[in-house]
Amino acid sequence: MKWYWWLLTTIFAVLGISTFIPASASKPCLLGYYAHCSFTPVSAVICWVIAGACYWLGRRGATKKAV
Repeated sequence: MKWYWWLLTTIFAVLGISTFIPASASKPCLLGYYAHCSFTPVSAVICWVIAGACYWLGRRGATKKAV
């Protein structure tokens, strides 16, 4: 798996985690507290799906080259 797939996977996984960090915001998130992102559960899942897709695409490309 190439380095840029690992980088993209890591970036989106960290961004998904960072949405849960409490911070000052204009309105509470869907979980009821003031978080970094007001759509915390939804945005975290979106980031993690993108991270999973980047990981899958990277692994898919690595296995095709090995065969």
